[in-house]
Amino acid sequence: MARSAIEWTEETWNPTTGCDRTSPGCDHCYALTLAKRLKAMRASKYQADGDARTSGPGFGLTVHEELLRLPYRWLSPRIVFVNSMSDLFHDQVPESFIRRVFHVMADTPAHTYQILTKRSQRLRRLAATLQWPENVWMGVSIENQRYAFRADQLREVPAALRFLSIEPMLGPVNVDLTGIGWVIVGGESGAGARTMNPLWARTVRDSCVAAGVPFFFKQWGGRTPKAGGRELDGELWDQMPVAQYRSNQGDADLPGKLALLRISG
Repeated sequence: MARSAIEWTEETWNPTTGCDRTSPGCDHCYALTLAKRLKAMRASKYQADGDARTSGPGFGLTVHEELLRLPYRWLSPRIVFVNSMSDLFHDQVPESFIRRVFHVMADTPAHTYQILTKRSQRLRRLAATLQWPENVWMGVSIENQRYAFRADQLREVPAALRFLSIEPMLGPVNVDLTGIGWVIVGGESGAGARTMNPLWARTVRDSCVAAGVPFFFKQWGGRTPKAGGRELDGELWDQMPVAQYRSNQGDADLPGKLALLRISG
């Protein structure tokens, strides 16, 4: 079913590529590593180099005007992760371009869009200037308690659904789930991956269960993303929020809601 290898989405759309490390969760960024490989393969979108101190080969922030209209070509409804290879709220992304991305999302209501950022301060500042259609889910990344403030800033954003990605989980996280509609937890992967304590994941899961918030356990991590498997206490946690899809004509709600859907099958 999934067109993307990311378990909690179906499709990726990268109107911008490239980024810069901004906190410890970025230390082993998969996108930075992949960009270096894509540059070596001469992929046209990954030829701009970023600052060696915070970014890397092929990972310089680049705006791709030619990809703005891509969602109009998708005939069937899908869940779309926006900027899996970047951060839409990076300081170098022009505000005018961010507004155009939001216009496209509003203009394609058959799809459900997931946006994830570590730059919650800029998100909060720009939120009032953006159109927030019901098919946009807005999330922030939190790697440990030090960065839990991103959830507080997210709560000020008028998104139809707000979510947290606690991945890579580098320490215990105790976060207020008020106004939060979904939580993802995952361990780090790659060479030198830092180990996630099972107690940290269980604590967040139990908080979600108590609050009635859908919980998605992505992976334990390790040398490879699937090295440690995906079960938490012997169970797969693939809960998703409800997504109301509309027909391609945009005139009727389809009955196929995605409540607690197991995307990976």
